[in-house]
Amino acid sequence: MNAIHQLVVAALVAVGTFFLLVGTIGLIRFPDVYNRMHASSKAATLGASSMLFAGFVYYGPQGAGLTSLVGIVFLFVTAPTGAHLISRSAHKMGVPFYGQEAEWPEEPDESRSD
Repeated sequence: MNAIHQLVVAALVAVGTFFLLVGTIGLIRFPDVYNRMHASSKAATLGASSMLFAGFVYYGPQGAGLTSLVGIVFLFVTAPTGAHLISRSAHKMGVPFYGQEAEWPEEPDESRSD
């Protein structure tokens, strides 16, 4: 492993650590479930993906590197879906927004057939 290779891996780990730290701070500091869900899902997607990409760069395209790529695809598919389901569930349970300006968009009328 040459110096540039090590530098790229270290930079990706540092970027991943930064995003995970920011997400953790957002999870602790934000006022309601919607903001916390947003902070944690975005930070987990970007931070963990950066860490997994560092694994891909370190191990190469076979073996553990391929597993890292599959992990990135899995995160990009499941994290936004999970965050959306958490917010919808909170809305259905009647959890209010923090502040007065935010509101849910109107539900489409399912009885209409446009």
